[in-house]
Amino acid sequence: MSRYTVAFAGNPNTGKSTLFNLLTGMRQHTGNWAGKTVVTAEGQFTHKDHTYLAVDLPGTYSLYSNSADEEAARDYIIFEQPDVTLVVLDATSLERNLNLALQVLEITGRAVVCINLIDEARRLGIDINLKAIAKRLGVPVTAISARGRIGIEELLDQIARVATGEFRAEPLKITYNDEIEQGIAELIPMVEQTVGARYPARWIALRLLDGDHSLLASLKAHMGRKNIHVSEEVASHGITACH
Repeated sequence: MSRYTVAFAGNPNTGKSTLFNLLTGMRQHTGNWAGKTVVTAEGQFTHKDHTYLAVDLPGTYSLYSNSADEEAARDYIIFEQPDVTLVVLDATSLERNLNLALQVLEITGRAVVCINLIDEARRLGIDINLKAIAKRLGVPVTAISARGRIGIEELLDQIARVATGEFRAEPLKITYNDEIEQGIAELIPMVEQTVGARYPARWIALRLLDGDHSLLASLKAHMGRKNIHVSEEVASHGITACH
């Protein structure tokens, strides 16, 4: 039986933890992220021939560095590299929730977008075109109601497709203005030389351009485990470019 890791990401109040609890049941435990006061929950679930370690990331509105919760969620997706990042959205607030989904897709294509509270949306007369959203985002998109236990089997099938590599994502690439794209292009070779091909160089370059000192600190901490150091050249170039 194969074993995969699924990280549950989402804004607060999207039903993310309700879905996590539904899938893992009593097979879960809580603790703290290393070096942080942020609480984490982990559990297990099985589907067909696969076992999944489920990690319930802190509820966040972004993966920037505005809070310890956001940093913990960001660092887990980047450095632990789960087999699937499950992005849980609120069907009644899709426009606001999609911001986080787009940020996840800039980091990894190994993702499934799960639109929760679909029963609430239908009651409000909201019609969601799942195929159109999936085509635009480039990853599987499913609609569920965790509370009503609607669409769970289809969601698990999509998680399996991404986890096993059956589905090859071509996630939406966000194009920024010429100045930002030029800065990214200049930084990417230095980022790749420093951290290797394992980590999302384009996203790291983008955050360095934004002057994200927290990400820089996390990179140094994680790279240090492998005796690799984030070069001062990369740091100074990114910070200079953002001014």
